[in-house]
Amino acid sequence: QVQLVESGGGLVQPGGSLRLSCAASGTPFSIYLMGWYRQAPGKQRELVANIPSGSSANYADAVKGRFTISRDNAKNTVYLQMNSLKPEDAAVYYCVATTALGTYWGQGTQVAVSS
Repeated sequence: QVQLVESGGGLVQPGGSLRLSCAASGTPFSIYLMGWYRQAPGKQRELVANIPSGSSANYADAVKGRFTISRDNAKNTVYLQMNSLKPEDAAVYYCVATTALGTYWGQGTQVAVSS
């Protein structure tokens, strides 16, 4: 069973920045895909960004140019650097990791964007 522990959420003003982190543990298999989804109240969960092992990252159009995803394979950790945050970025952000055994989700971390 893979455990994902997220951190870094919080309240930020519009235009501000936050960095989310997600550390995975408990898997004997390689994590070939790590990423972030988000879900705002009343909306469906949506992909923010993901990064396959050894490949280029993928971003939702809404965050391209503002968010950067990266991963440290040695630490089984994925990061999401969020810049120029907008009120519409406010949501619960979920980390996701995929191994040969399946896809696993974190508990979520709240991001609020408000002045």
